[in-house]
Amino acid sequence: MTAGTITHPTNGTTAEHELAALQREHGRPLFALLLRLCDGDRQRAEDLVQETLVRAWQHPEALRADAFDSVRPWLLTVARRLAIDARRARQARPAEVGDAAALENARVCADHAERAAAALDVREAVKTLTPEHREVLVLVYFEGATVAEAATALGIPPGTVKSRAYYALRALRRVLPGYTADLR
Repeated sequence: MTAGTITHPTNGTTAEHELAALQREHGRPLFALLLRLCDGDRQRAEDLVQETLVRAWQHPEALRADAFDSVRPWLLTVARRLAIDARRARQARPAEVGDAAALENARVCADHAERAAAALDVREAVKTLTPEHREVLVLVYFEGATVAEAATALGIPPGTVKSRAYYALRALRRVLPGYTADLR
């Protein structure tokens, strides 16, 4: 068997020109169906059109069946099944990496060592605060308490909690100049 012909048990061979005619006659409807099934992904739809034609090449008996007027229903069924199989295969695998532009615009996360070093810097900076500022900062920013909860826990008015938090952050900005964007 060569790449150009397929041996058929009863009819001989299917020539390349027959497959080219098949592609000319049914290629556009196949592509339109597959484009819809692939959610507009042109490259995947083109690949599936080629795979459908490969299946037609592998099964010349379906192309020469006298039981129906056109091979288009058979081709559309094969194409639909291939699209379903491709979608299932993609869902079973992890997501594919997108194009380079998406990677360039992705947010860069610091690695573990950088986060650990930053945490140590912040801890040392917090130690430089007055005890009143430190306790407000710890309650509001590190433990996630609301202003009202911190005011109740410390026994001070909510306005005092707000002003102490403001001045504590201001002092941290002076001590941690490289982290100012993170403290806003």
